[in-house]
Amino acid sequence: MYPIGTPLSHFVLLEQQKHAATGEFSRLLHHLALGAKMVAKAVSHAGLVDVLGETSGANASGDTQKKLDVYANDRYIDHLLNSGLIAVLGSEECDNAIAVPEGKPRGRYIVTIDPLDGSSNIDCNVCVGTIFSVFRLDRDLDGNDDLDQLLLQPGDSQIAAGYVLYGPSTVLVLTTGNGVHGFTLDTLVGEFFLTHPNIRIPERGKIYAINEGNTSQWLPWTKDYVDSLKSDRNPTGKPYSGRYVGSLVADAHRTLLYGGIFMYPGDKKNPNGKLRLLYEAFPMAFILEQAGGAASDGVQRILDRTPTALHERVPLILGSKLDVGDAAALAGARV
Repeated sequence: MYPIGTPLSHFVLLEQQKHAATGEFSRLLHHLALGAKMVAKAVSHAGLVDVLGETSGANASGDTQKKLDVYANDRYIDHLLNSGLIAVLGSEECDNAIAVPEGKPRGRYIVTIDPLDGSSNIDCNVCVGTIFSVFRLDRDLDGNDDLDQLLLQPGDSQIAAGYVLYGPSTVLVLTTGNGVHGFTLDTLVGEFFLTHPNIRIPERGKIYAINEGNTSQWLPWTKDYVDSLKSDRNPTGKPYSGRYVGSLVADAHRTLLYGGIFMYPGDKKNPNGKLRLLYEAFPMAFILEQAGGAASDGVQRILDRTPTALHERVPLILGSKLDVGDAAALAGARV
């Protein structure tokens, strides 16, 4: 157990020594943290510099890009491609995988990233975030590699995942497969410090989060389950409280700390859901499971899936283990 106040850099070094690692993974986490600091600064000054509003383009998933989407994407890509630690990068903002350019040093890691999750909320000063996963590449690249295919690894292949929440404070939540820890950025010294050691989600919560504006499109099981949460017809015997931000990072962070359930299920309009398997569901599922929670698509465990496309969408149910189990059981019976 590390004491509260441990700097992220020291935490990573101690973890490296514990596992007799080479230091490359530690340096990769440093570059991710550096990108987070730069984006945090841009978010905090968004109303003072020209990074609010939309661009004229759309990302690979067809969503309208905000100026901050582009800024965050550029910062993370620049830091990671020049780190000498990765071989391939996948971004939710880009159509295809990106390889480290010829002539630059390459490492043995693959990073997938959603550089600015929830950016539709940025112009009204609502919390946004960054989500990322790290995978290993067990060989050198050659000219015949299908780079996109290298990113399509099973969820259980992740060796690390995390998210950054840009809010009243900037919080980095990280797992390397040995529990979940939260670090808060001290902007005066420019360092993340441990503030939430060994996060554990309650087995059952009292809060649910779902976009109830989609009620008319819900499948019967979704309506039945949410109706039960609003009544005393659930295992707690009391109605759950409804909380929905609309930024996955914000909703998942609250769920992680307080317990309960977050849902973006498939419905009549979007039977495959709307969230991205590779860039959003995989890292969040890894984090929630490492904290004692669960994540399902309503049919199977999220981390048992293997993506078939870079921007594949998936239904997502995550949160407290017992709450997710109740919802998944009902979904499996009805869908």
